[in-house]
Amino acid sequence: MNKNSKIYVAGHHGLVGSAIWNNLKQRGYNNLVGRSHSELDLTDQLAVRHFFDEEQPEAVVLAAAFVGGIMANSLYRADFIMMNMKIQCNVISEAYAHGVEKLLFLGSTCIYPKNAPQPMKEDCLLTSPLEYTNEEYAIAKIAGLKMCESYNLQYGTNYIAVMPTNLYGPNDNFHLENSHVMPAMMRKVYLAKLIHDGDWQKIAIDLNKRPVEGIDGSADRDAVLTILRKYGIYDNRVVLWGTGTPLREFLWSEDMADASVHILLNVNFSDIIGIEKYSSVHYGAATDGAVDRNHSAGRGGAIPSLGEIRNCHINVGTGKELTIRQLSELVAKAVGFEGTIEFDASKPDGTMRKLIDVEKLHSLGWTHQVEIEDGVKKLFDWYRDSLR
Repeated sequence: MNKNSKIYVAGHHGLVGSAIWNNLKQRGYNNLVGRSHSELDLTDQLAVRHFFDEEQPEAVVLAAAFVGGIMANSLYRADFIMMNMKIQCNVISEAYAHGVEKLLFLGSTCIYPKNAPQPMKEDCLLTSPLEYTNEEYAIAKIAGLKMCESYNLQYGTNYIAVMPTNLYGPNDNFHLENSHVMPAMMRKVYLAKLIHDGDWQKIAIDLNKRPVEGIDGSADRDAVLTILRKYGIYDNRVVLWGTGTPLREFLWSEDMADASVHILLNVNFSDIIGIEKYSSVHYGAATDGAVDRNHSAGRGGAIPSLGEIRNCHINVGTGKELTIRQLSELVAKAVGFEGTIEFDASKPDGTMRKLIDVEKLHSLGWTHQVEIEDGVKKLFDWYRDSLR
């Protein structure tokens, strides 16, 4: 790809998509295409087809997804599998139909088994049962990475799947009903501090920006306190789900974006599987790296001379972890919270450990920059600024 290549970033307003968009811009890639959900519903097959007909992108970054934390995964199980499968099937199939040269699919490390050996290598995929609380989302993402892998093997495409660890950063989701662990924790701690400080003006600003179950800053104080208690937010006290002992790995979203763009621009499927002759098998009759679709048509998804090829996705993370309790201490420090943080052991912990092996990523020329201690501070600064 050159600097004038048209690149479609699906989910460009989201946590990762917006960071990828900005990273591409910083590198001089300005021919970018994005559509908000109101402009293009990616679950609508006909609408997606019309979009590709009109825009004809040369590369696609599929960062759009239906996402949420443990509570959302538990409440909306059907939505998590159906919405994500529709998005992936529509975008990937239309990318192929329209001759897209390069596609980057973003998944999640929840694809790995609940009891996978730690740190989790790419090869442990599908070796034992998944974590039940996010099984539907994980199955959808496994299907997405297998779509990329299978299109490559059958049609000689160049679709790469990356599996990021837990992400956080600018444009994160702080809505208490469906946010991930760090932004939810940060907002709860912040609101508990404001209640203790008696700063109802800032509480109103916060709730006006992100209402909780319809309760905004115009509600009376009793209504506000009642709804916040439902989410474990009290005067100078916060109650979090689980025991606090699960270990988690976190990656700053702008680091994830940099890794994604590095892979988009510099890594091909042949690099990942480590077999140079794959390129000649698939691309030998094509020119300028274009896909020769007739060369592999009807072959049935296997290259006998190369043997079995699987687990071609790439883990993206730091290779470092901390407990949820340690994370809460970092959040409290960043917010300036001096109250108490408690854990409700009657609520689920989710997977006890989710550390990924990043050896493949490092071998492809990328390592992270932002450490968790600095990242938590940066996230709170962003959140506080978003309320101004």
